[in-house]
Amino acid sequence: MVRWQPGTSGRLQAAALELFASNGFEQTTAAEIAQSVGLTERTFFRHFSDKREVLFHGQELLVEAFLAGLVEAPGEATPMELVAAALESGAELFPDERRDHSRLRQTVIEQNPALQERERHKMSVLAAALGDALRGRGITEPAATLAAESAATVFGVAFTQWIAPGEQRSISQIEQAVLAELRDLTAARTAART
Repeated sequence: MVRWQPGTSGRLQAAALELFASNGFEQTTAAEIAQSVGLTERTFFRHFSDKREVLFHGQELLVEAFLAGLVEAPGEATPMELVAAALESGAELFPDERRDHSRLRQTVIEQNPALQERERHKMSVLAAALGDALRGRGITEPAATLAAESAATVFGVAFTQWIAPGEQRSISQIEQAVLAELRDLTAARTAART
């Protein structure tokens, strides 16, 4: 068996996703994933702590991309402008050629409650990191937490729309539309009070 080749993690991820989609997450073993690309189970565990992490590997890249948007935003940006900057930066990780992969990944996640919980945890980690960064920029509470949670929610809603069958818009375009809807919703609430 081949012990190491460049791109081993990526090959394992691609193989795992295909096996999860065809055989089911619970029915697929780490050994089967490794064997499908000519590797050993031991090699699999050098790259991933368990088979769940094959689907969530790279979560830190998502957080870093969102945080980069905050760092690059002007100092005088409002909390919602910072949310928009974070979303725009994060969108770079989702070019249109990743849409089919993302659809398949989401299908696997939706079929398994434990994976759904792990996905919620991923979004919680993102919101917490954004909240910390916003507070670091001097945004006070509760605005920092509300803005961070809004960013995660807008991303989640936009992602769901982006992977919907027949959707053609970029994730960035969808995020902008969802963020505008959120702004309209909060503006309508404020106008109703006055």
